[in-house]
Amino acid sequence: FKICFYFSFTGCVTCLDYDEHYILTFPNGYGRQVNALFGIFIFNALSILTVPWIELGGECSINCSKTGYNASIVFHTKPFYGGKKHRITAEIFSPNDKKPFCSVEGEWNGVMYAKYTTGENAVFIDTKKMPTIKKKVRKLEDQDDFESRCLWKDVTYNLKIRDIDAATAAKH
Repeated sequence: FKICFYFSFTGCVTCLDYDEHYILTFPNGYGRQVNALFGIFIFNALSILTVPWIELGGECSINCSKTGYNASIVFHTKPFYGGKKHRITAEIFSPNDKKPFCSVEGEWNGVMYAKYTTGENAVFIDTKKMPTIKKKVRKLEDQDDFESRCLWKDVTYNLKIRDIDAATAAKH
């Protein structure tokens, strides 16, 4: 089966050292789970035998109004037959240019490779080698009632202690 989450919002990432603001859109998220038995796809009875996964898919962009640089990014969903999960391609453009100066391809949760118009090929980024950075979040007592962590604290607590009924009740 497939469940899709369509994201239609934007985010802003600020690079403080350069006083640059990057506006970005997000790919859609698909909850996937398919079972195969002798070439026949079974969706109900055997669905508990496989592990579902989230797959990103669709187009998004990154734009910097200060520099004019921008990127078009495509998160490719896995084809029904063959292919790979987690594929990504991107094109990076200089200000006012119609042709990209760099093309990127690879896996969004692995290694991505860059091909520049100069002919140079290089590893663009290896996400597996990146350090994990701890989030900085304000304390619950410093948050307003409708800020995410404060709003969902009872649901989160009940999920941690595996009380699904109390977590469900806390959502209402």
